[in-house]
Amino acid sequence: MRSHFVMGSAAMACAVSGATVMLTGICSAQLAADYATNPTYSGGWSAGQNGGYGFGAWSFNGTDPTPPGQYQAMSSSSPIGTAWTLATHDNSIGLANAGRGILGGLLPGETFETVIDNPTPSHFFRGFDILFTSGPDNNAGGNNTSALRASVFNYGSTTWGLNDAGGSSSTGINQATVGAAGMRLDLTLTSATTYSLTMTPLNGATPYTHAGTLAGGPITWVDFRLYHGTSTGAEDPTDNFEISYMTISVPEPSTLSLIGLGSAGLLFLRRRK
Repeated sequence: MRSHFVMGSAAMACAVSGATVMLTGICSAQLAADYATNPTYSGGWSAGQNGGYGFGAWSFNGTDPTPPGQYQAMSSSSPIGTAWTLATHDNSIGLANAGRGILGGLLPGETFETVIDNPTPSHFFRGFDILFTSGPDNNAGGNNTSALRASVFNYGSTTWGLNDAGGSSSTGINQATVGAAGMRLDLTLTSATTYSLTMTPLNGATPYTHAGTLAGGPITWVDFRLYHGTSTGAEDPTDNFEISYMTISVPEPSTLSLIGLGSAGLLFLRRRK
């Protein structure tokens, strides 16, 4: 489980960051994080690796076995920079699958954040998705069971959609918009069964925010999948699905609370003098 001592330490570090806190008004304590730029992945991306904290090791289970070992790699050519990259090699078969556990599960008040870049070509019965599930491993191809699914699929559709307990909804965000510069996805649990999701294209396009009810839970696993493409390799940003980082954080007290803490600290130092 993620330790509350981690949160406390992060909050303390945040409280002393002064100007940053004053400008933002909110400070987030980071409970889990991993980045594609982590030195762990400098030699490549393999199942079982874990370069961060608060997450479980990567699983590639559910990936198409043929050809073996050619569906997950590192990329430096993506609009989002160095990235974990999913690539498939045939536009009629094939699934690249990568997922990992969220240690302790995503809890109410916590935000899961990731930056991704999706493929841009649209092919019949091809697509990609992000599943938030209860694990304990990746979903196999065709198994979309999840608390929440964000995807572009649906027989040639080019718009990101959501599936939760309320059914399907469209975000209005086109995959070409995301492919231009990437997209940040922020999922916040507002209770054990409800959530708020914001998808922010990084090319300046209008973000999309949706509040809904989870179709299951708890969320203890995140799964990224890419179906049915023809990639030329890891450095093919047009055809690959790429992930830059993932974090989990919880908001800390607002500026006024932190100012109060700072004032109390100054009074304490004065009294000691």
